[in-house]
Amino acid sequence: MKVLNVNMSLDPVSGGGTAERTIQISRQMALSGIDTTILTTDIGLSRDYKKNVDGVKIVALPCLVKRFYLPRFSYKLIKSLVSESDIVHLMGHWTFINALVYYAARQLKKPYVVCPAGTLPLYGRSQILKKIYNFIVGKNIVRHAEACIAVAVNEIDHFKAYGVSVDKISLIPNGINPADFNTGSEEAFRSKYKLGIHPFMLFVGRLNHIKGPDLLLLAFAQAQERLKGYHLVFAGPDIGMRAELERIIERFSLQEKVHLVGYLGGSDKISAYQATGLLVIPSRQEAMSIVVLEAGISGKPVLITDQCGFDDVALVNGGIMVAPSVEGIKGGLVEILQDPKKLNTMGKNLKKYVEDNFTWKIAVEKYSGLHRKILEGKQ
Repeated sequence: MKVLNVNMSLDPVSGGGTAERTIQISRQMALSGIDTTILTTDIGLSRDYKKNVDGVKIVALPCLVKRFYLPRFSYKLIKSLVSESDIVHLMGHWTFINALVYYAARQLKKPYVVCPAGTLPLYGRSQILKKIYNFIVGKNIVRHAEACIAVAVNEIDHFKAYGVSVDKISLIPNGINPADFNTGSEEAFRSKYKLGIHPFMLFVGRLNHIKGPDLLLLAFAQAQERLKGYHLVFAGPDIGMRAELERIIERFSLQEKVHLVGYLGGSDKISAYQATGLLVIPSRQEAMSIVVLEAGISGKPVLITDQCGFDDVALVNGGIMVAPSVEGIKGGLVEILQDPKKLNTMGKNLKKYVEDNFTWKIAVEKYSGLHRKILEGKQ
């Protein structure tokens, strides 16, 4: 089987969760003996980063306009990549590269599946452009797909809003590679970011509105007297909200307790998980954040909002789920941090649940089964 995986970027900073999912799925497909190619843009694609997908062919189009991921492209090249593939897998949604591949797949009558990973709803900036995109091509991309991949149960309604029938939707959650989290050093992380022996909670993600870092910071500020000396670490690139967070920090005089450390990758991120006592995901909207799995495999509990598509956290007692509001998060922080022994138990529960159910190997087995079913139906 030959699979073409398409995503606008493999850059972990700008590409976020869809970049990580594309890389991990592609790597696992190659390990499973599937001939795998990634079509992407060259944003953030260093030579060292390509080593993360050893065994996978990467075709990177030069990006002309980074804001909208507009690539310089050869339609002949795109048609050739689609023609050589048995099945095409489109990640994300609001991208020119997806539209190009969609047109080629339709022209060549090649089957394709879509995995928007939570990006279908109109949210954030450029909403007029997004409406135009959906009118011209976006909705057709979703509706004409052989199958629609939801990464979380809450994403099923997103597809239904686009006119997709439930029988075309397959649930294939995000995963984790446990071996990737065997390194790292708590001591090195604490020393590097001058955290001393203070316990701290951790936010991992882009600093933008949808991820809710402002909700977490305000909740943290208002609950100071009941948080038992905890510090707060924000690990993620600035996508428009750092200045606002800095204003809140100054208003509440939290300069000594709140740490904006920027994007963390590799061993630095693993070390952060090892050192923290709690991961907080305050998202206003999310489709199963990968970071909850990263925390879980590291044996750490999570506080997560009920808009994150991973209600299992509460069901397996791996953390608690709250409303995506300052009051909801504040109450959750106070509740979950009262009993250190309970925190430890929650971390163990979540680790066991992630190990048993959410690896990239399991995800690729589901993909392979779906792909075979689609291809057999085309014979």
